[in-house]
Amino acid sequence: MKNALLCCFLWLFVAITAIAQEKTADYVKQHYDKTEKYITMRDGKRLFTAIYTPKDKSKKYPILINRTPYTVAPYGENEYKKSLGSFPEMAELGYIFVYQDVRGKWMSEGEFEDIRPTRTKENGHQIDESTDTWDTIDWLVKNVKGNNGKVGMYGISYPGFYATASLIGSHPALKAVSPQAPVTDWFIGDDFHHGGALFLADAFRFMYIFDAPRPKPITDKEGPEGFELPSKDMYKFFMDNPTLSGLKEKYLSHTVKFWDNLAKHSTLDTFWMSRTITQHLNSVKPAVMVVGGLYDAEDTYGAFETYKQIEQRNKKNNNILVMGPWFHGGWVRSEGDSFGDIRFGEKTSLTYQQKFEKPFFEYHLKGIGSFDPAEANIYFSGSNEWQHFSQWPPKDVVKDELYLSADGKLSDSPQQGDPFIEYHSDPNKPVPSQEGIIVSRTREYMIADQRFAANRPDVMVFETEVLQDDLTMAGPVTADLWVSMTGTDADFIVKVIDVYPDTSSVSSPISKDVVMPNYQMLVRGEVLRGKFRNSFSEPEPFTPNQVTQVKVNLPDVAHRFKKGHKVMVQIQHSWFPLVDRNPNNFMDIYQAKESDFVKNTHRLYFEKGKPSKLVFEKL
Repeated sequence: MKNALLCCFLWLFVAITAIAQEKTADYVKQHYDKTEKYITMRDGKRLFTAIYTPKDKSKKYPILINRTPYTVAPYGENEYKKSLGSFPEMAELGYIFVYQDVRGKWMSEGEFEDIRPTRTKENGHQIDESTDTWDTIDWLVKNVKGNNGKVGMYGISYPGFYATASLIGSHPALKAVSPQAPVTDWFIGDDFHHGGALFLADAFRFMYIFDAPRPKPITDKEGPEGFELPSKDMYKFFMDNPTLSGLKEKYLSHTVKFWDNLAKHSTLDTFWMSRTITQHLNSVKPAVMVVGGLYDAEDTYGAFETYKQIEQRNKKNNNILVMGPWFHGGWVRSEGDSFGDIRFGEKTSLTYQQKFEKPFFEYHLKGIGSFDPAEANIYFSGSNEWQHFSQWPPKDVVKDELYLSADGKLSDSPQQGDPFIEYHSDPNKPVPSQEGIIVSRTREYMIADQRFAANRPDVMVFETEVLQDDLTMAGPVTADLWVSMTGTDADFIVKVIDVYPDTSSVSSPISKDVVMPNYQMLVRGEVLRGKFRNSFSEPEPFTPNQVTQVKVNLPDVAHRFKKGHKVMVQIQHSWFPLVDRNPNNFMDIYQAKESDFVKNTHRLYFEKGKPSKLVFEKL
């Protein structure tokens, strides 16, 4: 009976969703005219652009642009998108919506380059994504009838990168820009590298299709097919293909350019530095609203870093930050009332759409209403509430520390006891990044229960006593570790976890199948490839058995550990297949052979002068 009711509910949900989508698609066709144009750039290359203009000609409209490498489909002037803007209501508000295939993608001319370097006198480039944006805006305001001379840009993920690029030497007509989960730094903290370590599963599956050769302009119907696992077990697939060179030879023989670049540039060299767009965010003139998800598996780092760099480089710019409890794009791709097993008590995405994105563009592009939000608008999980600050991190935070000890405790002062613990890690038996059979990397791993990992002997677990008062973390977190090892390299994965009370009165917020007492909710996890502990540009081997300090920087946290809960820290040395395996040898891992992957014996130290600890900002 329960299964039947569930099936009926799911069918009803799908039916209602389909009706809503059909209604939105009908609205677009009834209220907008579509034209397709090739806009010529300063070097003569033409970029394919789809323009949706309101049929109502009684007033003028601002232009809202989304530049994308993911296709402006559907193609054809009689083929319409099912919705316009980030969420359905945007179409009803009335804008001239513009979608453009970026240079070298789909129907646009030219050669595509991943996170194309910003042109400088030093590199001698004549064009970049900012000049393509400038040329596009200039053509649009001069040639599209009925525009009011004001332009906005937005984009999520890779389109967020193009939104960020528009801020560099921006066109005078560009008044409002919203980089959302923007791709920012592909070596330090976004998408395919974190802390210098390769995010294997994401890089392989994404680049397999995204960076496949495109000998000529193509439509979405001609695009390459995605990769299908030989079995439904991603962990097994990557263990069966244990070397990066082997993956290239067997599965990427269709010449995936960026994968080759990953192998050629395994340190933070000029290739990566030239692609760090935030270093060019000077003299920003448009109003900026940076948006991101605290549980974004792709670009949490990018949102925080883009905001911080604009703030540091532009003291008078109108720049705000909005961060919610969302997965990648969850602020417009879900209602935001839950994620994984956790409920938030309100539809946080609808709050964002109505209180932030809608009034941001309405005010800056149309002069309608008012828009005077706080500088930083952050949703704190745990307490499940929005908080608003004059800056991020907040002014009134204080630095705090929790010390690790040999008996597995986490406390506010160093504990007496054994000076270290010793344990082993084996890259041939890596710690899984998710529980169960990993069919694909899920977005929910960012917030998932960590009990499956806590029981492994190669995962070190430390936790506080039951909290007698709430503890609110607000800002960056650093694990300051003192370590030694028998090998010459290792990865360090640090997870900060909220442990739910050990009581039968704690019920599951979503399903009776989820056991919530002692639930270990992941708040933040991050990896550092140990050889980059002092420099991402100049890696250093570890001296076997020599005590060494390693600091693992985690992306910012906004979470309240409530009274009755515990704070837990887990430390491990593999996170597979999310992160590629470290062979525990100081070497170029792209050239590693199976025989290079060896066991490592680790020591983690707690004694005076070498106190391993967690350092964080506390409200």
